[in-house]
Amino acid sequence: MAAKHGMTLVLVALLGGAALALPVVSEAQLSVSITLAPPPLPVYEQPEIPAPGYLWTPGYWAYGPEGYFWVPGTWVQPPQVGLLWTPGYWGWSAGVFAWNAGYWGPQVGFYGGVNYGYGYGGRGYEGGYWRNNQFYYNRNVTRINDVHITNVYNKTVVNNVTVQHVSYAGGPGGVAARPTAQEQQAARLQHAPPTPAQTQHRESAATRHELLASVNQGKPQIAATAKPGDFSSHVVPAKQAGGPVPVAKTPSSAAIHPAPPVAATQAPTTAAHQATGKPLTPAAAPAAPAAPVHARDLPKSAAIPAPGENASEQQRNQARENAAMQARHDQERENLAKKQEQDHAKAAAQAKNSQAMATMERQHQQQTQQLQQRHAAEQQHGPAPQQVAHAAPPAHTAAPQQQHPQAPH
Repeated sequence: MAAKHGMTLVLVALLGGAALALPVVSEAQLSVSITLAPPPLPVYEQPEIPAPGYLWTPGYWAYGPEGYFWVPGTWVQPPQVGLLWTPGYWGWSAGVFAWNAGYWGPQVGFYGGVNYGYGYGGRGYEGGYWRNNQFYYNRNVTRINDVHITNVYNKTVVNNVTVQHVSYAGGPGGVAARPTAQEQQAARLQHAPPTPAQTQHRESAATRHELLASVNQGKPQIAATAKPGDFSSHVVPAKQAGGPVPVAKTPSSAAIHPAPPVAATQAPTTAAHQATGKPLTPAAAPAAPAAPVHARDLPKSAAIPAPGENASEQQRNQARENAAMQARHDQERENLAKKQEQDHAKAAAQAKNSQAMATMERQHQQQTQQLQQRHAAEQQHGPAPQQVAHAAPPAHTAAPQQQHPQAPH
C-alpha cells in the first residue's frame, strides 16, 4: 500500500470556525481534506492490558494514497507520568473531512464526541485516572485478566443511548457535538504529540494491505493489538463492521495534497480529487491533473505517428526529432519520479514531522509543474537549439508540428 508511493502521508489538521467551534490550529499543523466520509468504526474487543503503566488508545481510520486504512487500537506507554490521551477524530466542514490529530495532555480534550468505546464514550475518559504518579484502572472498562495490577477500582459506565459507530463529527450523518468549556481549556494546555511507538504503529498499519477499508469492508482482521507495532501476537480481529463502507468516487491512488495551516475562521482547503460520480479505472482517469504533485501523476506520452510513405525528408527529420524529444521527456519524468520516491523513503526512515513532509511535498509539486511546463513549451515551440543536433529552420517548424501533434505531458 504505502510502498507504491514510498510512504503513506497522514497529515493532520484542526478544523476552524465553519461547522465546529474548534481550537485554532498551530503553525506546525497542516490540513488535508477528503470528500469521502470515513467508514464506521468496527466492533471489536479490547485486548488484555500487557502490563501496568500502559494506557489504551482506540483504533481509528487514517487516510493514505489508496484510501482509508485502519490503525488498530493498542496499549501505549505515555510519554510521561500524568498525561492522558485525547484521540484524534475526523471533522466535517464545508463539504470535506479533515483529520484532527490526537495528543497527550494533563486533561482529555475534545475528540468530536465520537464513541470509540472502552472508556472513550465521546466525552473524557472513564478508563482510569492519575493519582500520586500512579494510574488507577477502572476494571469495568479495562480488560485485566492475568496481569497483576494493584491500582484498580470499579465504576459503572452507563451508556443510555444506542451506541453508534459513526467515526466523524459534523456534517450529514456525523456526531453533533461541540467542545465544552473544560475541553476548550484542555486544548489550550501544553500538549505532547504521539509517541514514536504510536507513529511507528500507524506507519506499519499503512503498509498492510488487509487494513485497507476497500479490502476489509470495514471489518479488519487486525482491529486491535496488545502493543504498538506488534501485528502477530495477541491480535484481536473485528467482530463485525460498524456499518457499510462508503464507496470511493475517486481513484484509490489519488494523491494527498498538503495545504497551508487552517486559520480560526477558515474552512479546510480541499486537497483530494473531486468526485466524478463513478469509480475511475486507470484508462478513464483524468489525462492531465490540474495541479500534479508528483512526476508519477503526469500522463504517459502518446505514441509518435510514423511519417507516411510520401513524407518529405524534412518531415521525416522532424518526426525523428519529435520522437527523440519525447524519449528524453519520458526519461526526465522517470528520473524525477525516482528521485521523489527516494525522498519519500528517506523521509519515512527519518520519521520526519508533518511540517517537514509538507515542505517536501511543495518542493515536489514545484519540480513536477516546472518539468510539465518546460515539456509543454518544447512540444509547442520545439526544443532549444543547443538541445537538438539538427533543429529545423523556424520558418518550417509549424507545418510538421501540425501534421504530427503531440499529446501534452
